[in-house]
Amino acid sequence: MSSIRDNAGPDDTAPDNTEKQLQDALDALAGGVHPAPDAYRTARGEWLRRERRRRLVLAVLIAVVFALATLIGLWILNEAPSNSDVIFHRAAAVSQVSTVGFT
Repeated sequence: MSSIRDNAGPDDTAPDNTEKQLQDALDALAGGVHPAPDAYRTARGEWLRRERRRRLVLAVLIAVVFALATLIGLWILNEAPSNSDVIFHRAAAVSQVSTVGFT
């Protein structure tokens, strides 16, 4: 690094020259890097495994939430008193009034 500074003239510190030197250094560094022959296949396989796992976890989570909601609903319906006609209370009262009036 000091050899670059020692040989630098007045124009060597310009931003364009610094950018060019950095570009040359990065090009030299990148030129020495060679990817593994099956790097893409390996990366794609890992990505597909993660995607399948994510979808499986999501499906299991949806199934668990649905099952819990169903069980809670059935439990609440089971806890209601069996002798009260909550749903048909008004209809039963109307039918009793109408039958009383006609007899």
